[in-house]
Amino acid sequence: MSDQCVITREITVAGGLFAPGHLGELTRIVPFEMVDAVLAETDAGQRRLRKLPARVVVYLLLAATLSEECGYLAVWRKLTGALDSIPIPTITATALWNARTRLGVRPMKALFDVLRAPASAIRTGGARWKGMLAVAIDGTYLDVPDSPLHLARLGKGSNQYATSGYPQICLTTLAACGTRAVIDAAFGPRTSGETVYGRRLTRSLHHGMIVLLDRGFATNTFLTAVADTDAAFLARLSANRKPPVLGRYDDGSFLSRFGAIEVRIIECEITVTTTTGRHTGLYRLATNLLDTRRYPAFDLVRLYHERWEVESAYFEIKKSMLGRRVLRSKTWAGIAQEIYALLSTYQALRIAMTDATDTDPDTDLDTDPDRASFSIALQTARDQLVQAAGVIADTVIDLVGTIGRAVLAQPMPTRRLRISPRTVKRPLSRYAYKSLKVDRRTYRATHSIDILQPPISP
Repeated sequence: MSDQCVITREITVAGGLFAPGHLGELTRIVPFEMVDAVLAETDAGQRRLRKLPARVVVYLLLAATLSEECGYLAVWRKLTGALDSIPIPTITATALWNARTRLGVRPMKALFDVLRAPASAIRTGGARWKGMLAVAIDGTYLDVPDSPLHLARLGKGSNQYATSGYPQICLTTLAACGTRAVIDAAFGPRTSGETVYGRRLTRSLHHGMIVLLDRGFATNTFLTAVADTDAAFLARLSANRKPPVLGRYDDGSFLSRFGAIEVRIIECEITVTTTTGRHTGLYRLATNLLDTRRYPAFDLVRLYHERWEVESAYFEIKKSMLGRRVLRSKTWAGIAQEIYALLSTYQALRIAMTDATDTDPDTDLDTDPDRASFSIALQTARDQLVQAAGVIADTVIDLVGTIGRAVLAQPMPTRRLRISPRTVKRPLSRYAYKSLKVDRRTYRATHSIDILQPPISP
């Protein structure tokens, strides 16, 4: 007869009908008091105690973003699976729908407003450049169900032959480059474009930030709006834009003007060398940082590469969390609810990861969140959710936690040099890249930067 052992585990959650309302260990970052305060602020608390209290519905929406492959009833089973010793009411899909409808959008937006922040401390590696918080603004698109309501409001992509694909939402965020945390977000129909939503994000810019911008945002109007917030900017210009040369600086950059603001223009050639050969690209950057001694052109060119961190954040949201799935809801309010829940949970994960890299004295990550794996944090958070583990913190606060320890135990390798151009990430055929002769292999690479000096304009 083999030896047997019995494992007992004590689970501490909220009492009564509120017990299913948790987010596993992430509840420490989104505690009951925070959710209750948001519900009170938005006047969304229940008038009477129901089988699905408003607080529980908020946590259900957050938990759903950790398990995008599941319907809401399956998410409910995950939340309650470890609570077999507690009487849990039987819930139907209709009851969940009615509870989400009663809750509305405002509490989820208010919760995101509480959580959104750079998620970095002064000592967080890579978060700041010459004392300024490095941030980036960029947009992406999320697919929504192909329902008549969404079609009427959002339409579909089309060409001269036909319409295709799902209706889409344009999501534009202001992200901290060092931690990939979301500082602010705006979204709406794709027809308005990312620059329209980007203008709304200037409300969160201030002195002490440097904003990295892609070519689509490098218009006089948008750059003036950024400069008016007293934030610095570094934007890539399109190839067909030829700013006048009004004067030269010793570092190779030159003075120019966009509308009412003076800017420095940096033209450079970046050469990437691999075993397959060399590739040289021309870049033209504009900034309102005119002090060449404090902000040399070469350093600014190197900084601009950090703009890709916002692209990595979108990959983590769309691929790791959503699994490239279409959002669930067939109503506009439900889509907004889901997006705010998605951003809030993403933010909670980022806070947990940054707390770990900033707090653990034994880590070899040099406090740089770039070495922390988002996938590991996500999978560990899912496990803690199903186990209803770590919901209520002990008397001794553990900032690292189970999620943080999992991240620190398996750090990612040092960042590789990006050499591939942007290509279609979701081709109709997985074999399409072969016919297009797209090389997806990884090479060891070196790069060099040469600052160019165009002639002064007459």
